[in-house]
This record gives sequence, C-alpha cells and structure tokens, in this order.
Amino acid sequence: MHTTALVLFSGGQDSTTCLAQALSKYERVETLGFDYGQRHHIEMDTRRVVLANLRERFPQWAPHMGEDHVLTLAALQQLGGSSLTDEVAFAMQADGLPNTFVPGRNLLFLTLAGALAYRRGLQVIVTGVCETDFSGYPDCRDDTMKAMQIALSLGLERRLLIETPLMWIDKADTWALAHSLGGQALVDLIIEDTHTCYLGDRVHRNAWGYGCGTCPACELRQRGWARYSARDANASSSP
Repeated sequence: MHTTALVLFSGGQDSTTCLAQALSKYERVETLGFDYGQRHHIEMDTRRVVLANLRERFPQWAPHMGEDHVLTLAALQQLGGSSLTDEVAFAMQADGLPNTFVPGRNLLFLTLAGALAYRRGLQVIVTGVCETDFSGYPDCRDDTMKAMQIALSLGLERRLLIETPLMWIDKADTWALAHSLGGQALVDLIIEDTHTCYLGDRVHRNAWGYGCGTCPACELRQRGWARYSARDANASSSP
C-alpha cells in the first residue's frame, strides 16, 4: 500500500488540485517545484503562498504536508525556442505544436522527481498532466507517463508509481474535483492564490483568478471556469 507521495507543484490550478487530492490520500506528501527561467516566474512566489494557505486553512491536511523542494533547470532556458522561456509571441509551430511547448520539460521534471523520490523514500510521483484539455504536448500523454514510470522504476531499481489524477478530465471537472476535495474554501484559494497565466500577470483579477485573459493558459482556465460555473448554477436551480 502506498503511503507517501511527491507532487510536482508549480502553484497553478492543476498542481494545487493534485496536491489537495494527495493530501487527502497519503500519510506524507512532499512537493517539488522547478525554476527553469520561465517567463511566468511569478509562479515560484505564488506557490509558497498556496502552500502556506493550505496549511493554515485546511488543518486536516497540515499534518501530512512534508518538505517543499525547488530545483533549477537553467538548461531549458538555454535551449530556448519556446514562448515560455523567450520573449516571443504565442503561435503554432510548423510541426503543429504550440510554441509554448518546451521540449523535454516534463521528461526532465519526472526524471529529477524520480531521483528525489528515491532519496526521500517516496513511493508515488503525482503530476497534473492531462490529455483531455491540453495543448497537444506529447510529454503530457498517458503513454508518455506509462513509459516514464517503467523507465524510472527500471533505472532506479525501485518501483515508482506515476499518478495522473487529471489525465482524463477537463478543466471544468478539475474545478469540480477541487470542490469535492476542499469545498468552496479550496475553490476560493485556487482562484485567489494560484497562478496560471503564461505572461505572469498578477494585476488583472478575473472571476477565475489573476491573469491576462488572452494567453493559452488563461483561455483554457477561463473556459473551464465558465463550464463549471454554468453546471453549478444549473444544479443549484434544479428542484
């Protein structure tokens, strides 16, 4: 039986929802963030706020919250070519992928997460990748996660489970999952404290949280919020 987990935690909506689920499920949960020269570097600050507020507002989870780790990956910025690391406009590439794709990012994230899990004695790696509501990133696919799980388990000579709670749900369902885990209090925390916007906008406050409202990440989060809100309104009005 698995009792410990390492959550890849950026401080965004998805990873915060995954963290809440892990805290509801495992005895000890540690978190891991990556500083890779991302344009939305503000997420490195907001993630600390999210962790602090989770401890304060959800006392039932606080005893399960373990150490937070941050690793640097400057090589991803050195490779360049992505609108997440370079000051270029968001666009589609010739290969059909958006230029927000950072080649190898999730593969590196999971490799380092596996090494950290090995050192910390953690059994499960939790990541918020999704194939239902995503931008076409090949390193977010279920097949990629299964392959990485096998590779890490073989390469580390230790059985590691990669858990992907959001793989088959969309953003509206992610909002709903957060509500089922922590009620309106968790939804409010995600709105106010988490960060998704690729441009790092913490000035414009929307119904779904802070962000420019026009980058791909904001558009996805906004559409999910609209569907979730409409669903919630319909349920409230039903007799």
